[in-house]
Amino acid sequence: MFETTIAGSLPKPSWLAEPHKLWPQWKLSGEALAEAKRDATLVWLKAQEDAGIDIVSDGEQSRQHFVHGFLESVEGLDFQHKVKMGIRDNRYEAMVPVVVGAVRLRGRVHETEAQVARAHTTRKLKITMPGPMTMVDTVADSHYRDKAKLAMALAELLNQEAHALEAQGVDVIQFDEPAFNVYMDDVKRWGIEALHRAIEGLKCRTAVHICYGYGIQANIDWKKSLGSQWRQYEEIFPALAKSRLDQVSVECMNSRVPMSLLKLLGGKDVLVGAIDVATDRVETPEEIAGLIAEAARYVPREHLFACTNCGMAPMKRDVAVAKLQALGAGAALARERLAR
Repeated sequence: MFETTIAGSLPKPSWLAEPHKLWPQWKLSGEALAEAKRDATLVWLKAQEDAGIDIVSDGEQSRQHFVHGFLESVEGLDFQHKVKMGIRDNRYEAMVPVVVGAVRLRGRVHETEAQVARAHTTRKLKITMPGPMTMVDTVADSHYRDKAKLAMALAELLNQEAHALEAQGVDVIQFDEPAFNVYMDDVKRWGIEALHRAIEGLKCRTAVHICYGYGIQANIDWKKSLGSQWRQYEEIFPALAKSRLDQVSVECMNSRVPMSLLKLLGGKDVLVGAIDVATDRVETPEEIAGLIAEAARYVPREHLFACTNCGMAPMKRDVAVAKLQALGAGAALARERLAR
């Protein structure tokens, strides 16, 4: 009951990449960089286990960015001539690659990190990848010129990598879709269909993570504009409840999302975000246990997991460790209280 996991990313150690940045530059290159990525993965596996996290992640230590970390292995994209583009409905600007031809994988994407993680933990292992809609929203397309077509093409590549990860012993494959909270009509028109293509034929658990974004200023400012209640989930949860995905990861701690909306996800595992990634303040176990108890009013306990609101990549390393420890302790406290 109340198994713990994380949304995906964790801060990169200062000896691996620039600290406290969402798009950090690597400190090393060549084999030294590859070795450092492996070492960082092991560091964070141990930290998660020590904190009592039940379903661990590689922490995305081998990726500069959660979207481009996958796209760098895709042919048909020009990374040499990036363009500045507004993403997430122009919430902020980013330098993005350009789709110049049909997309296809050059080979495996996350083979090494999955191999390292699987060999060094006996716990359930989750690997995260960007969802098709969010990838479409993070590139400039001059080839397909149709978002749904590009999404389906990218979903095919995700499916190829997902099957290979499953064969390596990965227990949960999660697709990150922050764009789902921005383009709600497209979610229902083609976004979920693209996710279905990405998970086609998989036997492992499948999840989609939908949040209000990393704890960067552009996202914090956007949240302030959303009013007293954040009801974006209300538009997409019914469609997700009917989907073939097993799990839905959502943002809850310190958010203005009405907890009652979780009942719209009937039949799904719900990964309740109980760690706020937009503040350095570390939650207390009591606060986390209280949030889990509130969520349990709307989600059957056997379907309720404790998670983070989003990835923690830009966060200070010591703060992230403390928050992981709080998550583990809070879930344990919730189990004790609600088992009575």
